[in-house]
Amino acid sequence: MTELSDLLAPEAVLAGVGAANKKLLFQHLGAAATRAYGLGSQDVTEPLLEREKLGSTGFGGGIAIPHARLDGLARVSGVFARLATPIDFGAVDDLPVDLVFMLLSPTGAGAEHLKALASVSRRLRDRNFAAKLRGAGSPDALYALLTGVEARDAA
Repeated sequence: MTELSDLLAPEAVLAGVGAANKKLLFQHLGAAATRAYGLGSQDVTEPLLEREKLGSTGFGGGIAIPHARLDGLARVSGVFARLATPIDFGAVDDLPVDLVFMLLSPTGAGAEHLKALASVSRRLRDRNFAAKLRGAGSPDALYALLTGVEARDAA
C-alpha cells in the first residue's frame, strides 16, 4: 500500500488556503507543486482543469482528490490543502469541499497511480481522521497527521 509519506513533501502541505473556486484552487495547488517538486504551475493547473471536466473529483464529506498525469514527472506526488472557506466542487453529496489532496502521477504510472489514489481515498474517508485534519493548527501539524510523523503542535 502507498503511504502518504511517500507522496508528500513538507512544503506541499498548506493550511488556510483562500480560493473562491476550483480554478483558483488549482492555481494555488500548482504553485505549491512548483515550490515542492519543481513543476511548472501551468503544467499542473491545466491538466487538473481538464480532468475535472470529465467529472468532479469531490467524493463527499467535504473532501476532493483532484488528480492528473503529467509528462516528465519522476514519481507520484501530492499536495494537500485545507481551505480557509469551503468551496463548491460539484461533489457527489453536493457538500462544499475544504480538504483537498491533489495527486500527480507520471504519464505511464497506471497501477501506481491507482494504488496511490486508493490509498489517499481510504485515508481521507475516515471521518475521525478528516476531523483531525480540520482541527490541526498549522501546516506542520497537518503534515504530521498525514504522514504519521509526530508534530510539536498537533492541536
